[in-house]
Amino acid sequence: MEHSKKKKKKKGSQNPEAKFQFELNTCSKAKDLRGAISLYDDAVSNNTRLNQHHFNALLYLCSNSVADPSLKPTALDYGFRAFCHMSALAVLPNEATVTAVARLAAAKGDADYAFDLVKSMGKNYNNALPRLRTYDPALFCFCEMLDADKAYEVEEHMSGVGVSLEEAEVAALLKVSARCGRADKVYEYLHKLRSSVRCVSESSAVVIEEWFRGSKSSEVGEVEFEAGQVKEGVLRNGGGWHGQGWVGKGDWVVSRTSVGADGHCCCCGEQLVCVDIDDAEREKFAGSVAALAFEREVKANFSEFQAWLEKHASYEAIVDGANIGLYQQNFADGGFSISQLDDVVKELYNRSGKKWPLVVLHNKRLRGLMENPSSRRLVEEWMNNGALYTTPNGSNDDWYWLFAAVKLRCLLVTNDEMRDHIFELIGSNFFNQWKERHQVHYTFVKGNLKLQMPPSYSLVIQESEKGYWHVPLAPGTSCESTRCWLCITRPCGHDVVATVSNGVSSLDSQVDENNATSVTGKRKERSPPS
Repeated sequence: MEHSKKKKKKKGSQNPEAKFQFELNTCSKAKDLRGAISLYDDAVSNNTRLNQHHFNALLYLCSNSVADPSLKPTALDYGFRAFCHMSALAVLPNEATVTAVARLAAAKGDADYAFDLVKSMGKNYNNALPRLRTYDPALFCFCEMLDADKAYEVEEHMSGVGVSLEEAEVAALLKVSARCGRADKVYEYLHKLRSSVRCVSESSAVVIEEWFRGSKSSEVGEVEFEAGQVKEGVLRNGGGWHGQGWVGKGDWVVSRTSVGADGHCCCCGEQLVCVDIDDAEREKFAGSVAALAFEREVKANFSEFQAWLEKHASYEAIVDGANIGLYQQNFADGGFSISQLDDVVKELYNRSGKKWPLVVLHNKRLRGLMENPSSRRLVEEWMNNGALYTTPNGSNDDWYWLFAAVKLRCLLVTNDEMRDHIFELIGSNFFNQWKERHQVHYTFVKGNLKLQMPPSYSLVIQESEKGYWHVPLAPGTSCESTRCWLCITRPCGHDVVATVSNGVSSLDSQVDENNATSVTGKRKERSPPS
């Protein structure tokens, strides 16, 4: 009872500004626009001192009420009135203010004003920075008005301040480009969609279908083109897309289908691939790993490894020796199973057509193995066949096997998920994509080795050398039992020859026979493991 009295007393003692804020927030939670307007009118009549929070609460409620036809006129009227009042009182707007007013402007069909508000933020509003939501009203409004050039201008401005598009924005730009017949921009936004999401929503799928089923799409493309350039694009980009433009001519056939476990489209039979990172990303990734290794390793040691790797660059698989040798062993006893490691080495050797993998092992581990005659025999065999690199004392072998796998585009056999904070320092948004394509997991069940190779194909939009497109839909869309894909083919399109023959390693061929991102080059045949 006493607590209740204190609470009432405290509420009664609130100043007018705090009381107005409390009641305004209550209206906002209840979506009570008329109640908020009544409070605002009273506050103005009573000369209540209004601040940024008051105006933002009212503007937010107004901008959220424009979707209701019965409230829209009132919401627009009071929203713009409140914004003018805010300016008159010299109350500085922030990003939330601009976003709310931009939504009001877009609801009125004034996309130019919504965009002008965003462009003036840095100059007029104390360097407030726009966010994706700040641009959305202008962008979506221009797209709905089919003003493609203005929509592109908004995207360009977004890019200039480092704001990235998400699926909804890319789909809107794709749609306006398609409806305005801008085939080059449709192609561009299809690839932006590919790089921003793995599986598209149903609404995005409908936009894609609408374009390919339209008359304009059948008119674009090249029948006479440089096939080698297309192949080169696929290799450079990591497979799954070439980015060279529309290939072929004629009508498209769009179907909803599924993809088999082996990666073949159940509609057209096209083999999908496990998509790798592209050349530029790979070089950046390798450079980041090397830079971090130099910070934490003796520079001379890691430089020596880099130089050695340049001369021994034809490996198809790198093996994390410690991870495999210590798997399911008793750490308290210092257990290390060389037989497990040997099983992995032999399996890779046999799968690859008699090519040795590279085992990376710490020097201190090697000394212990050399003391045992049977272990020493295996180690010497690996050494004699160039299948072993030992890292020096004081080093972290993780940097060595990771750098080798990235630099050589090898498969990497390890169960280490590389979630350690050191690896997070790499800051690579394509790290997971690289892992999907290159990491081989393993298990030993009752002493029997089982390798889990990378998937035969990636769940991502794919563009083939023939100019075909395959688009995976997100779960919960039209197909529930199996993953639904859009299969988009051109029966009259020019048929580019199959993937470059020497672009597939023997190990990679077991993952995907048509994967153009495999390690190339041949190695001198060495004696088989005993």
